[in-house]
Formats: sequence, C-alpha cells, structure tokens
Amino acid sequence: MVDTRTANVEVKRPWLTPTNRRRLENFKANKRGYWSFWIFMLLFVLSLCAELIANDRPLVASYKGEILFPVLVDYPEEKFGGFLAVTDYRSSFIDEEIKANGWVVWPPIRYSYGTVNSNIPHSAPTAPFWLMDKQERCSAYPLGTQDPGCVLGNLNWLGTDDQARDVMARMIYGFRISVLFGLALTIVSALIGVTTGAIQGYFGGWTDLLMQRLIEIWSSMPVLYVLLIISSILPPGFFILLGIMLLFSWVSFVGIVRAEFLRARNFEYVNAARALGVGNWTIMYRHLLPNAMVATLTFLPFILSGSITTLTSLDFLGLGMPPGSPSLGELIAQGKRNLQAPWLGLTAFFTMSIMLSLLIFVGEAVRDAFDPRKTFR
Repeated sequence: MVDTRTANVEVKRPWLTPTNRRRLENFKANKRGYWSFWIFMLLFVLSLCAELIANDRPLVASYKGEILFPVLVDYPEEKFGGFLAVTDYRSSFIDEEIKANGWVVWPPIRYSYGTVNSNIPHSAPTAPFWLMDKQERCSAYPLGTQDPGCVLGNLNWLGTDDQARDVMARMIYGFRISVLFGLALTIVSALIGVTTGAIQGYFGGWTDLLMQRLIEIWSSMPVLYVLLIISSILPPGFFILLGIMLLFSWVSFVGIVRAEFLRARNFEYVNAARALGVGNWTIMYRHLLPNAMVATLTFLPFILSGSITTLTSLDFLGLGMPPGSPSLGELIAQGKRNLQAPWLGLTAFFTMSIMLSLLIFVGEAVRDAFDPRKTFR
C-alpha cells in the first residue's frame, strides 16, 4: 500500500549539479585564484561606488533645516546665496555658508577625476602629501597649517598630475572605466563569436566553408593599424571605441565553439533528438551549447585582461577615451612625459599590474575548475 503523504512530496533538486559542484570545489581549492576573484570583485565594487569615495561634492548636507544630497542632485548656487548655475562646493564662500547654517559630510577624497586643486604648494605635478611636511603641504592655504581647509580629505594622497588633478581620484575612476569597458567588450564579443561558431560547427558543409574563409580574410587584416585609423577619424567616446574594437574581438571565440560543435553534432543523443523531431536551434541551444560553453568560460578572463590592455594602449597613444576622461593609459602617458614625477608612472604601473595579475589568477582557477583531469587534495 502506497503512503499518499510521501507520494505527493516533491523532491527538491539541488541548485548545483554534481558536475558543477565538483567544478566549484576545484575553483575554491585553487587558493590563489579563489582569493584573487574576491579581491578583484571587492576592488570593482568599490570602483562602482567611486562617487561616494572621491567627489568634489558633499555626500549629504544640512542647510537651514533642509537635508540636501549634492552627490545626487545639482543644486544651483543661488540656493546658498550665490549666482552661478553650478555650485562649487569647494569654494570657501559656499563652505562657510553651509557650515554657518548647518553641517556637511564629505567623501574621504574631496576631488573628482576632473577637479583641479588650486591649493597645491608648487607647480603641478605635485608629490603625495605624505612626502611633504605639514608646513609645505599647507603653504598654499590662506592660514597655512591653521587653515580649516588643510585637512586629510583636501590633500592629494597620490599627488597630482600635470594639470593639478588628483591622481587617486583619477585612478579609481580609470579603474572602473577599464573594467566596465573590458566586461562589455568581452560579453558582446562572446555573444557574437559563440553564435557564429555554433552555426558553423553545427551546419557544417558550405555554411562552415564560406564563413570560415570570410573569417580568415577578416582576421588577416592588421588589427592595430585599422584601430588606429578608425579611432583617428571618428570622434572619441566609450561606445565608439567599444564598437570599433568589437569589429575584431569576436573572432577569437569562433574557433573554440566551432570545434566543440563539429565534435558533438554527430553524437548519439543529438541524432536521437533529430529523430524525435527536435528543431536544430533547440538542439544547438539546449544540448550542444552547454558543452561548448565549458571551453568558452575558461577563455573569458584572458579575453577580459586583453580588452583592458588594448584600451590602455589606445589611451596611451591618445586614440582612446575623450580628452579629460579618467584613464590608466593617459596616466601612463603623463608618467612618460613627467619623469621628474615618478608617482604618476608608478601609480599606473601598480594599478595595471594588480588588475591584470588578479584576472590571470582567476583565469587559471577557472581553467582548473573545468578540467575534468584536475584534482586537488
């Protein structure tokens, strides 16, 4: 006799299959890659909150009993007794007016990526504040060391560039742009490359032959020279540059996916699905694509690091982001032009080194996780 109480109980399926659970354990077992992933994610999340860390606007202020959020809302200066359309919260007049009628909370760094520090002790670029004594770093303020403006938030932690802009702020914003650009380029390239490779590998024949010849012709073009030519003609911008680099970056995914589909398209379960009348696109998406994505996922961190390096290289040559944009490549170029200011080149060097090293370590861990022969003890 069947117990109806147990017969109606649904068995909950685990959210991870045994194969994916093994991959996750292998990924965790690679300590260097596992901790690199979390360090990189922490840095990326912090850079997404760059406006709350480095900004020339207060986070929150109280003025005449009203709570204001200058970091989110553009208040005209007339609200504080001025007459300009945009409020300069760093000016002594606005600062004293707000403090006389309320209070203000600033971010840890009181500079945005384009804010010019008018209180530097000497001509730009200036060294980090911890390389100067208090008398020197406060010498440009009206009251010297006694000036209320000479506080930690107004000092330049990593110095200034040759336009008196805070290097720390530009590094944080530049890191965010580099990672977002790399992620966008990698994801869109993967979508195009995986789709193209899947069509070639599954249908084969003349479809594969014609598309492969077109890809070979396209990939034989001198990519760097084409990028330089197009970048010098079109106006600089994030999406313009993303579109230009997307023209060539998707090709690197095609070969991997094509080989996986060519290998698996005649497997027994695929022939059985065809015999049952399952459509080609359903077979490609539900049965073949998961196997092909194993090789693709191991490739993604390395493509991401390559995309970031390419953007940095174009910015270094002056053909990347628009002038004034926070960029690690532009910071490297400033270090090259100002050898007497080593903090510029060292900041860019260590930022790029740490970022790319973390991505490479993560890529190695992902590759080990998807390797069925790899085991950790």
